[in-house]
Amino acid sequence: MRVVLFTGKGGVGKTTSAAATAVLAARSGATLVVSTDPAHSLADALGVPVGAEPTPVADGLHAQQVDPQARYEQYWGTLRGYLTAVLRHGGLSGVAAEEIIVPPGLDDLFALFAVHDEARSGRWDTVVVDCAPTAETLRLLTLPDVLGWYTDRLAPLHRRLAGVARPVLGRDLQNLLPDDAVVTAVQRLRTALTEVRDLLTDPLTSAVRLVLTPEAVVLAEARRTFTALALYGFVVDGVVVNRVIPDGDDPWRAGWAAAQRARLAEAAESFAGVPLRTAPYLAGEPVGVPALTELAEALYGDDDPVAAVPVEPPLRLDDDAVLSVALPLADRSEVALSRVADDLILTVAGRRRLLALPTVLRHRTVAGARLRDGRLEVRFEG
Repeated sequence: MRVVLFTGKGGVGKTTSAAATAVLAARSGATLVVSTDPAHSLADALGVPVGAEPTPVADGLHAQQVDPQARYEQYWGTLRGYLTAVLRHGGLSGVAAEEIIVPPGLDDLFALFAVHDEARSGRWDTVVVDCAPTAETLRLLTLPDVLGWYTDRLAPLHRRLAGVARPVLGRDLQNLLPDDAVVTAVQRLRTALTEVRDLLTDPLTSAVRLVLTPEAVVLAEARRTFTALALYGFVVDGVVVNRVIPDGDDPWRAGWAAAQRARLAEAAESFAGVPLRTAPYLAGEPVGVPALTELAEALYGDDDPVAAVPVEPPLRLDDDAVLSVALPLADRSEVALSRVADDLILTVAGRRRLLALPTVLRHRTVAGARLRDGRLEVRFEG
């Protein structure tokens, strides 16, 4: 089973590329193309209505526009009630409390839960995900990491506080301590976060594909996204370059074609080692299964559109003493490293990741680090 996520700057053909890949993949096995993008463009690309549950589109192909509301109640309902009660006790009105206890990006997170559920359902050979544009996708893909760190620490803390404080508090304050239902809800959320993270960072199962057009601004953002995805442990196994203008006799087209050739050369250099596929600027908008099939054949030819591509693991332990982290295209001046207890805190261009150290390194000290050939090598001793 394969999960392939498509992302890119808004307007570069991300949804179309995801839909075309799914159409071609459906020839070989049951395929679901699912959108977590609130723009709801997937139905427009396929030319058919798409519902909140998998909707038949063609032989072997289903499509789904995720509605996160059901999972909101499943994973956040108990916690919402508890946090609202705490804030109301502190003097906030019900409306204000409700607004505060809904973290930004929660809908995006529950959309990931839906992808996980479908991927693990056994119904599909391939799940293709049309993600939100780049900035939102990065937030969505890193939420399991961020919230997982907090739930790992909050659940034990809740239990300790409740055990110590409950006997000495009055009835009103006792009611504000988290009960077993709240702690269970936290653990359920933590488990779901771990499962999503494991699915999306497993190089044998999942990969991300960057979609761009051959333009300087778009390429610059794709480069930053490439580095950020590697920082968080996601494998990028393909780059799709859309709307490539063929050479022509008229000066206007010749000028654009020459400019795009320069950008394509930069892209090939930037994403060296990652398959780069191009699609021509089509004469018409690729809407509907036949047009998407034509686009997919231009992109993939006779290749399997969702085949796993051998890549270096984002995180690697070398010789039991060197932790190697993939940071392609990163600049040394943008990289900062520190350690807190058993975690490394790695910051790259303002994006931060907490890396839990393997057991073999936890009792050793950091002896040095260097950025070489697109990887940060952290050396330990002791």
